[in-house]
Amino acid sequence: MKNNLRILGCAVLLLLVFSCKNNSKSKEKQATVKKENTITAKDILGNPKYQAISYGGYRDKDHNIEPTIDELKEDMKILSAMGVKMLRTYKLHKPHAHNLVRAISELKQVDPNFEMYIMLGAWIDCKNAWTGLPVDHNQESERNAQEIEKAVTLANQHPDIIKVIAVGNEAMVKWATSYYVEPWVILKWVNHLQKLKGEGKLSNDLWITSSDNFASWGGGGSEYHVEDLNKLIKAVDFLSVHTYPMHDTHYNPQFWGVLREESSLSDIDKIEKVMERSLAYAKAQYESVKQYMNELGVDKPIHIGETGWASFSNGFYGNEGSKATDEYKEALYYKSMRDWTNENQISCFYFEAFNEPWKDAANQGGSENHFGLFTVDGKAKYAVWDLVDKGTFEGLTRGGKSISKTYDGEKDSLMLRVLIPAIKDTLQVDFPKKQIKQ
Repeated sequence: MKNNLRILGCAVLLLLVFSCKNNSKSKEKQATVKKENTITAKDILGNPKYQAISYGGYRDKDHNIEPTIDELKEDMKILSAMGVKMLRTYKLHKPHAHNLVRAISELKQVDPNFEMYIMLGAWIDCKNAWTGLPVDHNQESERNAQEIEKAVTLANQHPDIIKVIAVGNEAMVKWATSYYVEPWVILKWVNHLQKLKGEGKLSNDLWITSSDNFASWGGGGSEYHVEDLNKLIKAVDFLSVHTYPMHDTHYNPQFWGVLREESSLSDIDKIEKVMERSLAYAKAQYESVKQYMNELGVDKPIHIGETGWASFSNGFYGNEGSKATDEYKEALYYKSMRDWTNENQISCFYFEAFNEPWKDAANQGGSENHFGLFTVDGKAKYAVWDLVDKGTFEGLTRGGKSISKTYDGEKDSLMLRVLIPAIKDTLQVDFPKKQIKQ
C-alpha cells in the first residue's frame, strides 16, 4: 500500500512538473506572439537592430519557376543569421509573396523566437504595360486594383509579419517607359489604403508608402514637381527612396573616376577614393529628396527603398565600360552604405540578397543578374566573407550546398578582376537634375 502511495505521489508530482513546463512554454509562446503584434513599422524602420534587404530569391533564368517553400526557408535562415529582419517584396500577381509569408509562418511555428517582417510590394503599371499595345501613361492598368486587393488581404491575414505596404516599384520615374504612371495613380491607391486604416479595415500601425527613384520623389527635375506628387508626399507614412550611383558611373559620371592628383596613389587607395565619392553621391540624392520634402513643409521619415552595386557586368559598367563592377567595389559600397544608414537611423533595403538570373535572362553577364550578396549557388561574395569567417552560416545551406566564399576565399584572385576607373581632370559630387537608368 505504501509503495502504491509513493508511486501515486510521484505520478502526481511528475504531472504537476509537466503541466508547469507546458504552461511555461504556452506563456512564452503567447508572449512572443504578443511581441510580434506589438512591434510596428515605426519600431522597425530606422532601427539598426532590424536590418533590411530586398528579396526575390528566384534561382532560375525562367521567372515562371518559383522558389519552393523549402528554398525560401533556406534563404530566410541565411538572412536571419546575418541580422536581417525586414524584407522587401515587389509583386503579388505571382505566388512569391504569399509563399514567402507561408515560409516565415512555418519557421515561426518551429521557433517562436524567429523574427522576419515584410514591406509588401504591390506592383503598379500604366494601361497596356507589357502587352505589346501602345502604352498610355495617363491611364492605369486594370490589374492594379487586384494587386492592392491582394495586398490588403495578405496584410490582414498576417499582421505579425507584414508591417508596410509599398504601392508601386519605380512606377513614377519617367525612364521606366514600359510601365510608368503619373503620380495621381499612386496617390489614389495610397489614399485608398490610408482610408481603410481609418475605417479599421487595416491596422492603423501598418505603414503605407511608395518605393521609387529619388527623382520621382522631387529630387529630380521640375517635370516631377507636380501637385499630385506633393499630395503623395503628404499622404504616405514615409518616403522609400532609390539611389543607384553604380548606374550613373555610365549615365551621369560626374563623380566617377580617379582625379589626376590621385594617380600616384596605390590601386587600393584609388578605389577607396572613387567609392567614397559614390557614397557621397548617394547621400546627395537622399538629401535632395529631403530638401524638396522640407520645402513643402513636410517632416517625415525617409528610408532607402533600394540601393546596390553589381559585382559583374559585361556591359556599360564592366571592363569595356565604366569599370565599376567587381566584388571589391561592391563590398566597399555595401559596408559604407550600411555604416551611414545605421548611424543615421535610416533603414536600407539593400539590393539585393541573392543573384537572380531571370533579370537579364538573355545575357547572363548583364549587371542586373549580379547585385546579390550571394551567388545563386550560395557562395558568399566578398562583402560578407567576414561572416563566413565568423561561422555565421555554419550548418546553413542553399540548394543543399554549404555557404562558402567566392574565389575559394583567395583575395588575390579576386583582386585580379578589379579594374581602376579612368583618370579625370575634374570631378564633382553634385545632384543631377536629370538621371537616366539603363
